Amino acid sequence: MNKSVDFSQPQRQSLPGILVMFANSLQKTVRALWPILLIWLVKFDTLNKLVFFGSVAGVVVLIGIISYLQYLFFKFHIDDENGEFVIQKGVLNKTRITIQLHKIQQVNINQSLIQRLVGVYKLEIDTAGSDKKEASISAISHDLATILKERLINSSQQDTNFNTENILEENTTSSFITIGLPSLIKIGFTSNYIKSFALIFVFFTTILENLQQLNTEVIDEDKVTNYLDTLPVITSFLLVIGFFIGLILVVNLVRTILKYFDFTIQKSKQAIILSYGLLSTKSTLLNPNKVQKIKITQNYFQKKLDVTTIGIHQASSDVEKVKEKDQIEVPGCTENERDAILKLLLGQLPQKGKMYLPNWRKLAVNSFFFLLLPIVITLFLNQITEFVTWKEWILYTSIFTVFTSILLWYSFKNYRLFVSNDFVIKQNGAWDIDTTIIEPYKIQAIEIQQFFWQKATNIGSVTLSTAGGTVSFTTGNYTEIKQLVNYWLYEVETWEKNWM
Repeated sequence: MNKSVDFSQPQRQSLPGILVMFANSLQKTVRALWPILLIWLVKFDTLNKLVFFGSVAGVVVLIGIISYLQYLFFKFHIDDENGEFVIQKGVLNKTRITIQLHKIQQVNINQSLIQRLVGVYKLEIDTAGSDKKEASISAISHDLATILKERLINSSQQDTNFNTENILEENTTSSFITIGLPSLIKIGFTSNYIKSFALIFVFFTTILENLQQLNTEVIDEDKVTNYLDTLPVITSFLLVIGFFIGLILVVNLVRTILKYFDFTIQKSKQAIILSYGLLSTKSTLLNPNKVQKIKITQNYFQKKLDVTTIGIHQASSDVEKVKEKDQIEVPGCTENERDAILKLLLGQLPQKGKMYLPNWRKLAVNSFFFLLLPIVITLFLNQITEFVTWKEWILYTSIFTVFTSILLWYSFKNYRLFVSNDFVIKQNGAWDIDTTIIEPYKIQAIEIQQFFWQKATNIGSVTLSTAGGTVSFTTGNYTEIKQLVNYWLYEVETWEKNWM
């Protein structure tokens, strides 16, 4: 590779990228035609072998030709005169994508298993103007991708001729934090229970549904049911719960290690580089000035093990449509590492400031909807259908009441809002305690709300909207909320900082 790269001239992707395009196209074709392929495999003995293998070879050759043409017509360059990054692509339908440099807020460098085999990377560009990736380059060398992402994220107007060795040295010698395997194991065993349960539930439901359609019985349901019937109700319940808890912990651990293995944070000239992944590696370069919201999550076990998770939210045109996988997450940080990352992103360690508490009616309302109402509904249904005995209903209701009451109390106890000159910090959660941090000058809209039945008790709600998400505080003192709103509006108007 040359020591200097002139991005003002159109660049092509790496030549081995043809194999990546071929593999991606072949994968899409197999997914689209899998019913036909399945029928051919079932009836393979009766097929004309010449026609079958000829058709397969023809499809493979056609995909290869299309992949080569995609490589040939794909070009990218930086237009310094207009301050734009330009991508031209398309075989029959020509497409020209232009992205203004100053709007680029995040550049990712990913590497799937196929890309790793051929030695290329995928570069993705994200701006605040879309809920999806603006543009991507599927096959680019690591050196070229490193220089290009540095150029894009800095959005500078200097000459596009860069010394490759100098830039690579800046990016590779500034290691800041590395999340080790022990921390990933801790965070894997103590987080994402609900997500893993949903994943397991969908997986088993899909498998059982397909097996029923094929009239295949892998598990003898009668034997399992008879075995559980011989055990006491509590034992059967605990056995099933224990099985799912163990499975959830294993799934959590595997997902965490595969996704976040060798998580490294590096400091670049004007940005932060995050690299991680075992099978599929990912490298994300972001600008700290464009971070809109930071969420720190920690539960009781994680506090004892000294690990926490930091979520970083950047600007988006439609926050509700932002996919979870596109949000940046730093798992398994120690307390010292967490503070160091916050200082890097915010310039200082956030101070909580004055504390604001919710009204006790928040606990009363939540208790009605999440505790009393479900009990009344199940009581009514059991009165009509008797789906369980009254002895079992009392047992299950008692367990539900104790469990839900504890969650509701801790949820109310942990619900707080802290306001200082530089930060707005909201704390909430029953088990996983979330601490959300925003800076007042990044607030884009403020909404206050008070229902007519709340006027007598002087309570209300406020919602702060940023380009990276919202922060809401409900059932607070309405007079204090209006005073805070006036203060925040003044902060937005007078603050000299600019994150755009």
